[in-house]
Amino acid sequence: MRYHTPIVLALLLTLTTAARASDYAVVVSQATHDDAAWKAVVDALVAKHAGATVITYDKHVDESLAALAKQHPRYTCFVATSAEAGRQFVADVHRLTRKLDDDPYADTLWGILTGYDAANAQRIAKHNTPLVIRKVASGTEVALGMCSQGVWYDELVKNKSVRKTPGGEAEQVEGPADTTKALADTLSDYAADLFVTSGHATERDWQIGYRYRNGQFRSQAGKMFGVPTNGDRFEIHSDNPKVYLPIGNCLMGHIDGPDAMALAWMNSLGVDQMIGYTVTTWYGYSGWGVLDYFVEQPGRYTLAEAFMVNQYALIHRLDTCFDGVTDATFTPGGSDIPAAAPNANGKALGLSANDSRGLLWDRDTVAFYGDPAWPAKMDAKTCAYGQSLTVDGDTYTLTITPNRGADSFKPVNTNGAQRGWRPIVALLPHRVTDVHITDGADLKPVVTDDFILVPNPRECDTQRAYRVVFTAKRIK
Repeated sequence: MRYHTPIVLALLLTLTTAARASDYAVVVSQATHDDAAWKAVVDALVAKHAGATVITYDKHVDESLAALAKQHPRYTCFVATSAEAGRQFVADVHRLTRKLDDDPYADTLWGILTGYDAANAQRIAKHNTPLVIRKVASGTEVALGMCSQGVWYDELVKNKSVRKTPGGEAEQVEGPADTTKALADTLSDYAADLFVTSGHATERDWQIGYRYRNGQFRSQAGKMFGVPTNGDRFEIHSDNPKVYLPIGNCLMGHIDGPDAMALAWMNSLGVDQMIGYTVTTWYGYSGWGVLDYFVEQPGRYTLAEAFMVNQYALIHRLDTCFDGVTDATFTPGGSDIPAAAPNANGKALGLSANDSRGLLWDRDTVAFYGDPAWPAKMDAKTCAYGQSLTVDGDTYTLTITPNRGADSFKPVNTNGAQRGWRPIVALLPHRVTDVHITDGADLKPVVTDDFILVPNPRECDTQRAYRVVFTAKRIK
């Protein structure tokens, strides 16, 4: 933790949630910007985010660093053709966006806007109506108690399904042995706002059953097909705007050619934002953790914010629990990832050197596709804990309110890997500097230029006040 202490932080900036001209940047290669069809994608973003700046680069996205650091936008959208948006590009964007100032965290909410073709990307760029997620569908267990309505089919137990109707409670029902058509129907007929998947996958398919034989979704040339166990093949199509979370799938975010699954989700199934691993997944922090922040804290974060907040949590764990690996660079998905023994903080959490390797494996390999300023949020519900950030002049107060007694800081759902116990994070409404913690230092808060993070207290003392107060100067 080379740059912050519980008492004094000297940092750089953040902006208001409503996007002003300086809040939004579009970064695009000169070759893509020179293509009329792809320039129309850039123009659509500039029109939607009035006054957004356009930054072009010649050969490598890192060439945009100086201009991005000078502007330090709240949102950065990297427009890229499918040929540009490969595994290394995703890693390069992760690493670039952590270089705008001297802390180890990403300094802008970012997304990669691509598509099967320019027309697909332009559709996503033009879409401007906020999405409130009320209908959830999933191929793995999700916390339907935090959703307005939904259905999930178990990837582990044949015939098991859980449904929740509006105003009702989640209840188990019998599902089909082969869930291919049922899941496809949640996209086309039920018109889910959020689709969640896990299990085995490649760049060309999703293998629906994890512990039993089931069907597949397969992609080809920007289209999606269902292939049940009987060998039939049918096309799946959906037009309603939605977001997609393949939180446990290998390679779903790796765009390695025109037949990539990610492109079919965006082109044929109405997906406007999605995450996805560009490598095989085994550790799971960057994927499953998005559920902890997005689905299980409904209404608190947009999907872009939940993705980024989970990245903050991952880097905080690297920075505070291991020494000397926070800035490690290596080939994404390669064998040259270093492993470090945990320090005292890591040992207290029961971490090992394998955890440092897993965190680094995940850090730069999950893509976020879509316009990062497009707001997609879960329908708001009462969360396990409340959090409120107030600003009075130069004084900032984060108040955390336990809502579930002794269970307030425990995981809401444990299906998957690396679930629960995430830090409490609030985004600041503007960037700040010269931070002084005046109350709550015992909670070990980290305040950067644009967010405050409080490590999960784990044990909830219902008799104490969970509050952090700090003073800071706003950067104009």
